[in-house]
Amino acid sequence: MSDKKNVLVLCTGNSCRSQLLHGYLHQLLGDAVTVYSAGVETHGLNPRAVQVMREDGVDISHHTSNHVDEYAHVPFDYVLTVCDHANEVCPVFPSTAKKLHHNFPDPAKATGTEEEVLQQFRAVRDQVKAYAQEFVEREFVSA
Repeated sequence: MSDKKNVLVLCTGNSCRSQLLHGYLHQLLGDAVTVYSAGVETHGLNPRAVQVMREDGVDISHHTSNHVDEYAHVPFDYVLTVCDHANEVCPVFPSTAKKLHHNFPDPAKATGTEEEVLQQFRAVRDQVKAYAQEFVEREFVSA
């Protein structure tokens, strides 16, 4: 019916890193894909992730923290794991999904003053943004 691709971004708690990548992929690809994000656990949407994405013009405040089991029925074209833990325990999807992995530091584990913590969130956000742009270029633009 449609050539629209399904992309799953998977992390441990679906609160930070997967939410950042979800936001950027949606911004970059729009309606060309359906982006899902989930965790092998659910920790709720991290307010600092929402804040640093808003600073870069991306609104993820409406996102929810979902468990990967909720999407067992979805035929994914891509499964992107963004932390080693999720990559190690990632469930096997009954599909031909292309699995890609990149381990990003967990900004939720950042310590220090509020500004120092936010700087770590911004640093991870910028890494995720660059990864999203490379992924889109490699898999969608030059494909």
